[in-house]
Amino acid sequence: MSTLPLQSPREKEPYMEHTRYEIVELADSIIRNKGYNAFSYRNVGGVMDIQNASIHHHFPTKADLGNKVISEELLRIARLQKECMESPGSEQLRKIVETFFKRSRKGLMCLTGAFTPEYVTLPYELQGSVRRMCEVIIDWMSACLEKGRREGSLYFQGDSSDRALLVMSTLFSSLIMSRVMGSEIFDRMIDQQLKDLGSDIRVSQFVEDIPEHLL
Repeated sequence: MSTLPLQSPREKEPYMEHTRYEIVELADSIIRNKGYNAFSYRNVGGVMDIQNASIHHHFPTKADLGNKVISEELLRIARLQKECMESPGSEQLRKIVETFFKRSRKGLMCLTGAFTPEYVTLPYELQGSVRRMCEVIIDWMSACLEKGRREGSLYFQGDSSDRALLVMSTLFSSLIMSRVMGSEIFDRMIDQQLKDLGSDIRVSQFVEDIPEHLL
Protein backbone atom coordinates (compact mmCIF):
# COMPACT_ATOMS: atom_id res chain seq x y z
CA MET A 1 0.00 0.00 0.00
CA SER A 2 1.47 3.31 -1.06
CA THR A 3 1.41 6.34 1.20
CA LEU A 4 0.72 9.91 0.23
CA PRO A 5 3.61 12.41 0.53
CA LEU A 6 3.48 14.59 3.62
CA GLN A 7 3.89 17.70 1.48
CA SER A 8 3.04 18.40 -2.12
CA PRO A 9 5.72 20.05 -4.29
CA ARG A 10 3.84 23.34 -4.05
CA GLU A 11 3.65 23.12 -0.28
CA LYS A 12 7.38 22.49 -0.14
CA GLU A 13 8.26 25.54 -2.24
CA PRO A 14 7.73 28.19 0.51
CA TYR A 15 9.72 26.08 2.97
CA MET A 16 12.56 25.60 0.49
CA GLU A 17 12.63 29.31 -0.31
CA HIS A 18 12.68 30.19 3.38
CA THR A 19 15.56 27.77 3.96
CA ARG A 20 17.46 29.29 1.05
CA TYR A 21 16.91 32.78 2.48
CA GLU A 22 18.13 31.70 5.92
CA ILE A 23 21.26 30.12 4.43
CA VAL A 24 22.14 33.36 2.61
CA GLU A 25 21.47 35.55 5.65
CA LEU A 26 23.53 33.34 7.93
CA ALA A 27 26.40 33.12 5.44
CA ASP A 28 26.33 36.92 5.15
CA SER A 29 26.65 37.26 8.93
CA ILE A 30 29.48 34.72 9.20
CA ILE A 31 31.44 36.30 6.34
CA ARG A 32 31.15 39.73 7.98
CA ASN A 33 32.39 38.27 11.23
CA LYS A 34 35.07 35.79 10.13
CA GLY A 35 35.71 36.40 6.44
CA TYR A 36 34.93 34.22 3.44
CA ASN A 37 37.84 31.78 3.74
CA ALA A 38 37.15 31.09 7.42
CA PHE A 39 33.57 29.93 7.02
CA SER A 40 32.27 26.60 5.78
CA TYR A 41 28.97 24.89 5.10
CA ARG A 42 29.46 23.16 8.43
CA ASN A 43 29.24 26.55 10.17
CA VAL A 44 25.94 27.27 8.44
CA GLY A 45 24.52 23.80 8.94
CA GLY A 46 25.49 23.76 12.62
CA VAL A 47 23.52 26.90 13.36
CA MET A 48 20.52 25.95 11.24
CA ASP A 49 20.67 22.27 12.26
CA ILE A 50 20.61 21.02 8.68
CA GLN A 51 22.91 18.69 6.76
CA ASN A 52 25.59 19.98 4.40
CA ALA A 53 23.76 18.18 1.61
CA SER A 54 20.77 20.47 2.14
CA ILE A 55 22.96 23.52 1.67
CA HIS A 56 24.57 22.00 -1.43
CA HIS A 57 21.08 21.49 -2.84
CA HIS A 58 20.57 25.27 -2.86
CA PHE A 59 24.20 26.26 -3.50
CA PRO A 60 26.32 23.51 -5.09
CA THR A 61 29.57 25.34 -4.32
CA LYS A 62 30.76 27.79 -1.71
CA ALA A 63 31.44 30.29 -4.51
CA ASP A 64 27.77 30.02 -5.52
CA LEU A 65 26.74 30.96 -1.99
CA GLY A 66 29.29 33.78 -1.86
CA ASN A 67 27.97 35.18 -5.12
CA LYS A 68 24.41 35.05 -3.82
CA VAL A 69 25.44 36.90 -0.65
CA ILE A 70 27.01 39.63 -2.79
CA SER A 71 24.04 39.84 -5.18
CA GLU A 72 21.71 40.37 -2.21
CA GLU A 73 24.00 43.10 -0.93
CA LEU A 74 23.95 44.82 -4.32
CA LEU A 75 20.15 44.75 -4.24
CA ARG A 76 20.14 46.37 -0.80
CA ILE A 77 22.53 49.07 -1.98
CA ALA A 78 20.37 49.71 -5.04
CA ARG A 79 17.26 50.07 -2.87
CA LEU A 80 19.02 52.50 -0.54
CA GLN A 81 20.32 54.53 -3.48
CA LYS A 82 16.82 54.75 -4.90
CA GLU A 83 15.38 55.83 -1.55
CA CYS A 84 17.74 58.79 -1.25
CA MET A 85 18.27 59.57 -4.95
CA GLU A 86 16.72 63.02 -4.60
CA SER A 87 18.41 63.78 -1.28
CA PRO A 88 21.30 66.26 -1.00
CA GLY A 89 24.78 64.82 -1.39
CA SER A 90 25.55 65.38 2.29
CA GLU A 91 22.44 63.40 3.29
CA GLN A 92 23.48 60.52 1.07
CA LEU A 93 26.91 60.62 2.70
CA ARG A 94 25.19 60.46 6.09
CA LYS A 95 23.29 57.34 5.03
CA ILE A 96 26.49 55.58 4.01
CA VAL A 97 28.32 56.55 7.20
CA GLU A 98 25.34 55.45 9.31
CA THR A 99 25.61 52.02 7.76
CA PHE A 100 29.23 51.71 8.81
CA PHE A 101 28.41 53.11 12.24
CA LYS A 102 25.92 50.29 12.77
CA ARG A 103 28.51 47.73 11.75
CA SER A 104 31.09 49.19 14.13
CA ARG A 105 28.72 48.86 17.06
CA LYS A 106 28.20 45.19 16.24
CA GLY A 107 31.89 44.49 15.73
CA LEU A 108 31.24 43.42 12.15
CA MET A 109 32.93 44.22 8.87
CA CYS A 110 31.08 45.61 5.89
CA LEU A 111 30.79 42.97 3.20
CA THR A 112 33.24 44.76 0.91
CA GLY A 113 35.80 44.97 3.70
CA ALA A 114 35.29 41.29 4.52
CA PHE A 115 35.91 40.06 0.97
CA THR A 116 38.64 42.35 -0.33
CA PRO A 117 41.54 41.23 1.95
CA GLU A 118 41.02 37.70 0.61
CA TYR A 119 40.55 38.74 -3.02
CA VAL A 120 43.59 36.95 -4.49
CA THR A 121 42.55 33.66 -2.86
CA LEU A 122 38.95 33.75 -4.11
CA PRO A 123 37.60 31.69 -7.02
CA TYR A 124 37.69 33.61 -10.29
CA GLU A 125 33.90 33.89 -10.56
CA LEU A 126 33.70 35.32 -7.06
CA GLN A 127 36.47 37.84 -7.73
CA GLY A 128 34.30 39.42 -10.42
CA SER A 129 31.41 39.86 -7.98
CA VAL A 130 33.67 41.43 -5.35
CA ARG A 131 35.11 43.82 -7.91
CA ARG A 132 31.58 44.80 -9.00
CA MET A 133 30.57 45.44 -5.41
CA CYS A 134 33.58 47.72 -4.91
CA GLU A 135 32.79 49.62 -8.10
CA VAL A 136 29.16 50.18 -7.10
CA ILE A 137 29.92 51.61 -3.67
CA ILE A 138 32.82 53.75 -4.91
CA ASP A 139 30.68 55.13 -7.75
CA TRP A 140 27.91 56.00 -5.31
CA MET A 141 30.31 57.67 -2.90
CA SER A 142 31.87 59.63 -5.77
CA ALA A 143 28.45 60.80 -6.97
CA CYS A 144 27.25 61.93 -3.54
CA LEU A 145 30.53 63.75 -2.83
CA GLU A 146 30.37 65.58 -6.15
CA LYS A 147 26.72 66.47 -5.56
CA GLY A 148 27.53 67.75 -2.08
CA ARG A 149 30.38 69.88 -3.44
CA ARG A 150 28.10 71.43 -6.08
CA GLU A 151 25.51 72.15 -3.40
CA GLY A 152 28.11 73.75 -1.12
CA SER A 153 27.69 71.32 1.80
CA LEU A 154 30.95 69.43 1.17
CA TYR A 155 34.39 70.80 0.35
CA PHE A 156 37.41 69.01 -1.08
CA GLN A 157 39.98 69.42 -3.82
CA GLY A 158 40.61 67.11 -6.74
CA ASP A 159 38.51 64.55 -8.54
CA SER A 160 35.51 63.21 -6.66
CA SER A 161 36.34 59.61 -7.59
CA ASP A 162 39.80 59.98 -6.03
CA ARG A 163 38.24 61.48 -2.91
CA ALA A 164 35.70 58.64 -2.81
CA LEU A 165 38.53 56.12 -2.69
CA LEU A 166 40.06 57.93 0.28
CA VAL A 167 36.76 58.20 2.15
CA MET A 168 35.84 54.56 1.57
CA SER A 169 39.30 53.35 2.59
CA THR A 170 38.84 55.26 5.87
CA LEU A 171 35.43 53.67 6.40
CA PHE A 172 36.79 50.18 5.72
CA SER A 173 39.85 50.58 7.94
CA SER A 174 37.84 52.19 10.73
CA LEU A 175 35.86 48.97 11.12
CA ILE A 176 39.06 46.93 11.27
CA MET A 177 40.73 49.20 13.81
CA SER A 178 37.63 49.50 15.97
CA ARG A 179 37.49 45.72 16.29
CA VAL A 180 40.93 45.83 17.87
CA MET A 181 40.86 49.13 19.76
CA GLY A 182 37.18 49.75 20.46
CA SER A 183 34.36 51.78 18.93
CA GLU A 184 35.96 55.08 19.97
CA ILE A 185 38.53 54.57 17.20
CA PHE A 186 35.76 54.39 14.60
CA ASP A 187 34.30 57.65 15.94
CA ARG A 188 37.63 59.46 15.85
CA MET A 189 38.60 58.31 12.37
CA ILE A 190 35.22 59.06 10.81
CA ASP A 191 34.75 62.41 12.54
CA GLN A 192 38.14 63.53 11.26
CA GLN A 193 37.27 62.41 7.74
CA LEU A 194 33.98 64.31 7.89
CA LYS A 195 35.74 67.43 9.18
CA ASP A 196 38.18 67.20 6.28
CA LEU A 197 35.18 67.22 3.91
CA GLY A 198 33.79 70.35 5.56
CA SER A 199 30.75 68.38 6.71
CA ASP A 200 28.84 69.12 9.91
CA ILE A 201 27.90 65.41 10.25
CA ARG A 202 29.35 63.75 13.35
CA VAL A 203 29.16 60.20 14.64
CA SER A 204 27.62 61.44 17.90
CA GLN A 205 24.51 62.39 15.91
CA PHE A 206 23.77 58.74 15.13
CA VAL A 207 21.73 56.49 17.39
CA GLU A 208 22.19 52.80 18.04
CA ASP A 209 18.80 51.73 16.70
CA ILE A 210 19.03 53.32 13.26
CA PRO A 211 17.59 51.21 10.41
CA GLU A 212 20.13 48.63 9.33
CA HIS A 213 21.30 48.72 5.70
CA LEU A 214 24.07 46.21 4.61
CA LEU A 215 27.24 47.19 2.28
